Amino acid sequence: MEPQWTEKDFLSCSGSTKLAKEMAAAAPFTDVDHAIQYARDIWFNKVNVQGWLEAFAAHPEIGATSKPISQWSTEEQSTAMATAGGSTMQELIEWNSRYKEKFGFVFLICASGRGSPEILAELKRRFVNRPIVELETAAGEEMKIIELRLQKLFDSKLRTGPSQTTQQSSSRHEGQQENKTEREDRLGIIGGHLMAASKLPSEKTRETAGRTQRTRPPITTHVLDVAHGSPAPGLEVCLEMWRGGPPTFSSRDLRSWSLLGSSVTNSDGRSGHLMAITDEIEPGFYRISFNTGSYNSSGFFPYVSIVFEIKESQKSEHFHVPLLLSPFSFSTYRGS
Repeated sequence: MEPQWTEKDFLSCSGSTKLAKEMAAAAPFTDVDHAIQYARDIWFNKVNVQGWLEAFAAHPEIGATSKPISQWSTEEQSTAMATAGGSTMQELIEWNSRYKEKFGFVFLICASGRGSPEILAELKRRFVNRPIVELETAAGEEMKIIELRLQKLFDSKLRTGPSQTTQQSSSRHEGQQENKTEREDRLGIIGGHLMAASKLPSEKTRETAGRTQRTRPPITTHVLDVAHGSPAPGLEVCLEMWRGGPPTFSSRDLRSWSLLGSSVTNSDGRSGHLMAITDEIEPGFYRISFNTGSYNSSGFFPYVSIVFEIKESQKSEHFHVPLLLSPFSFSTYRGS
């Protein structure tokens, strides 16, 4: 029997009511990748800033105990809690408070598999961001969480059936009933920055999403841990496109790299969708970056970036760009 999908199901993946309504209306999905494709388009193209803040507010702070915490949040923070010494947790709580005072929303990070020291270091690194930059960064982290939770939702549907899943998902309302005044206060903190250009998917991407002959995005990747002969799960990946003039070896304007999408590798080492599914990809220079330092802190590479060019004559082709990783070397190739 085909599982029944409700708005509550998708609220278990994100606190955004807009995303939940759109996903419920688009259901059923052929598989989780199909659902993620729609969720990315909705999250970045249809949910507005207030909707982002609504979703952010549904998340507890790392280590929070003052309000009900959902089972999924508990699982996602399990590594952080297990690696938190007393001084680290206290410092994390203090920095969370400073972050919220500056930006108006809780520090958001895909915490799955991450220890408290790493989360604290990332919080400090992002604290210096301009509000509009940090808003976009937080939205990207929220999308990673949505992808992980969609996978859990699909697994739960297959395992328990429609009636039980609906009951389980109701617990996700943790703190979602934040009042209108609080949301307006959050908007006020960032209000002066919201007119800045945001690096969201283009109008062309919006129009073509869901109407294509392809079954996967034009650019895909996976990561293989060759030292262990196995896939590398839980590794952060992001895809960017160069928006300036032709990049050269001496190019230094990092602002010309525009984020297209990010994900976390699954148990097979494969990333989720890093861009929309579209028949023709825009020719140009692309960069896939991998957070290898988080995956292997004792390795030589804190991160790995692979830059490649897609020519006009190749815009209908598929580009699979994997990473073969060991602690002290890596390689790649163009696959199909």
